[in-house]
Amino acid sequence: MQAPGRAPILLAAGGTGGHLFPAEALAAALAKRGIVAHLVTDRRATRYGGAFAEENVHVVSSATLRSRNPLAVLQTISAIGAGVLQTWSLIGRLKPAAVIGFGGYPTIPPVLAAATRRVPSLIHDANAVIGRANRLLAPRVTAIATTFPDVFRDRPAWVAKATLTGNPVRPAVVAAAATPYSQPRDPLRLLIFGGSQGARIMAEIVPPAIRRLDPGLRGRLAIVQQVREEDLSHVREAFTKLSIWAEVAPFFPDLPARMAACHLVVARSGASTVAELAAIGRPAILVPLPHALDQDQFANAGVLEAAGGAIRIVQDMFTPQRLADEIAALAEAPQRLQTMAAAARSLGHLDAADRLADLVLAVAVKGANK
Repeated sequence: MQAPGRAPILLAAGGTGGHLFPAEALAAALAKRGIVAHLVTDRRATRYGGAFAEENVHVVSSATLRSRNPLAVLQTISAIGAGVLQTWSLIGRLKPAAVIGFGGYPTIPPVLAAATRRVPSLIHDANAVIGRANRLLAPRVTAIATTFPDVFRDRPAWVAKATLTGNPVRPAVVAAAATPYSQPRDPLRLLIFGGSQGARIMAEIVPPAIRRLDPGLRGRLAIVQQVREEDLSHVREAFTKLSIWAEVAPFFPDLPARMAACHLVVARSGASTVAELAAIGRPAILVPLPHALDQDQFANAGVLEAAGGAIRIVQDMFTPQRLADEIAALAEAPQRLQTMAAAARSLGHLDAADRLADLVLAVAVKGANK
């Protein structure tokens, strides 16, 4: 299926990996069909938007509503309004066949501008519970793509618009998924990260948890851990004192390949992390971000846990001793790790980008024929 006249598709995503990675995957799927994707985002995208040509990245004004203070609300509305005007002009210049939003407040201006210009629009939600920005936009879009089933069980009015596509994963994840899970021998490879921005809690909990392990088990470990810049030295020093091979860095651009090479992941449970764990098929200990407004990470981890692919630990219970106990128990049961890997893989959607591309082009064609 082709977009009408090979017109470009406009993708709107907040400037974090969780929103940009699915947009990147869709752009790659569209490119295979000869269709150019442009990205509308905020200023944070400079670190994660490198998959798009510079001339196809458009930064517009937006803001996240973080306070009910009247002045803060007014400033947010003003920023979003400015972004709507900026994107309204951009849509007039690019004449896209459709506008696709991937969640986050920076999605709001482009999708609202598309509605005012009567351009077909679609939102994709990556989480097990729909986010606030997407809840605002859902009544205004042509279609909705979801990652998990039954997201709208409490909102029957949106069911007719919804299509289950899964969460698109980057080409690097698809490539990594070709590596089968190997039952742990020596070394036992652990991968620890906290999402695209890193996480202080991992730096605080993981080294003392490893210290609590039996020396024999510690000697079998090989650790890759993502930490913040300010935590680098003390985490490296902690592993050095324990005589453990460890690679510690603030960012791993090849994270999918490292996930494929590991035996156990310890991580947050953002949408992209859960999608990549499922696509590649790796067992995990997941620690949801506790302060999320919609508790989306808690719900995401719950889906993997219910399938048998992960252990979910709320942050208040994520202590060095609890983590040490879980790692020790899994290390003693390699068959359980292999079973968890298979369970996670059963939820994977390696074709999610193509499914979403098909839906996007269907929406574009339908809009062009009106």
